[in-house]
Amino acid sequence: MSCDDSPNTPPSTCSPPRTSGFSPLPTLSEGPSLGLGPDEEKPWATKQRRRRSLVVDALSPTTTRSPPWHANEVLPRHSFSAPSAQVKPDKVYFPGQSKSLEGIAIRSFCLGVALALSATALLSILLFTTSPLWRLPFFIGALSTFHFLEFWTTAKYNTSVASIDSFLLTANWPAYAIAHTAASLECLLTKLLFPNRAWAPFYSGHILLLVGIVLVFIGQATRSLAMVQAGPSFNHTIQRKKKDDHELVTTGLYSFLRHPAYFGFFYWGIGTQLVLGNPICFLGYLLVLWRFFASRIKSEEGDLVRFFDHDYIDYRKRVGTGIPFIK
Repeated sequence: MSCDDSPNTPPSTCSPPRTSGFSPLPTLSEGPSLGLGPDEEKPWATKQRRRRSLVVDALSPTTTRSPPWHANEVLPRHSFSAPSAQVKPDKVYFPGQSKSLEGIAIRSFCLGVALALSATALLSILLFTTSPLWRLPFFIGALSTFHFLEFWTTAKYNTSVASIDSFLLTANWPAYAIAHTAASLECLLTKLLFPNRAWAPFYSGHILLLVGIVLVFIGQATRSLAMVQAGPSFNHTIQRKKKDDHELVTTGLYSFLRHPAYFGFFYWGIGTQLVLGNPICFLGYLLVLWRFFASRIKSEEGDLVRFFDHDYIDYRKRVGTGIPFIK
C-alpha cells in the first residue's frame, strides 16, 4: 500500500517508490526549520559537497568514477594521507656532499668555460699575432680536458665510485696547484721578457715542441683508454682491500703496459712542459712525477700481489711500466 492509500501514515515516514537502478533523492521536510535533524545535511551543503567531488573527479587522473546513479561519490585510488611513492634521492647527492650533483654541475661548467676560452685565445693568438704566448692557452685547454675526462670516464665506466673528487682538481693539494701555477708563470714571464730567445739546445725548439704536442695527446689518450678498459678495477685511490668486482686486467693496453694510466699521466705532464718551453719546470716535472710514480707503484703492487698472488707476480715479470727506471 502506498502513502496515498493510507491516510493515517504520517507524511514524514513515507518514502517515494524505489525505481530499479536509481537511488532515492533525499527527502526534505517542510516547516520553519526545514525539519533537519542534527545528523542531516542541509541542501546547500549537499550541493557543495557534490560539486566539489565532481571537480576533483574531473581533474584527478587517479580516481575511479562510480556508476551514474552514484555520481556524487568519488573513490580515489590513493588516499591523500598515504605516503608518497616518490623516492627521495640519497643525502650523498645533496649540496656539500661527496657526490653532490650541484658540485658536479658547477665543476663541469667551469671546465667547459675554461676550455672554450683557452681555445678562443689559442686560435686568436695564432691567427692574428706572431706571439709565442699561444702555448699558455694550450696548456690551460689541456688541463681542462684532462680533469673533465677524469670524471667522465669514472662516471661512465666505474659509476659507483664517481664523486666530486673524481675530477682530481684538488688531488695532492697544494703541491699539484703550485706545480701548474709555476709552469704557467714561467711560460708567461719568459715569453714576455725574452720572446726571441731560444732555450732548446742545438736549435731543436721546433722539434721539441712537436714532441711535446705528441706526448700530450698520446698521454691523455693512453690514460683515458686505460681507465675505460679497467672499468671497476680502476680507482683514483690505492685500494687496500680487494673488492668483489676487482679483477686483474691483462688485456688491451694492460697487455704491454703494467700501469698504462700512470704511463699516460707521466708523459702527458712532461709533454706539457715541452710545449710551454719551460726548461726549469720540465726538469721539475720530470723529477717529481718519476718519484711519485715510483713510490706509488711500489706501494700499490704490494697490495696487488696480496690480492692476486702468483698471477700478478707472473704478470709483473713479463710486462713493464713504460716509465724509465721503474721496473
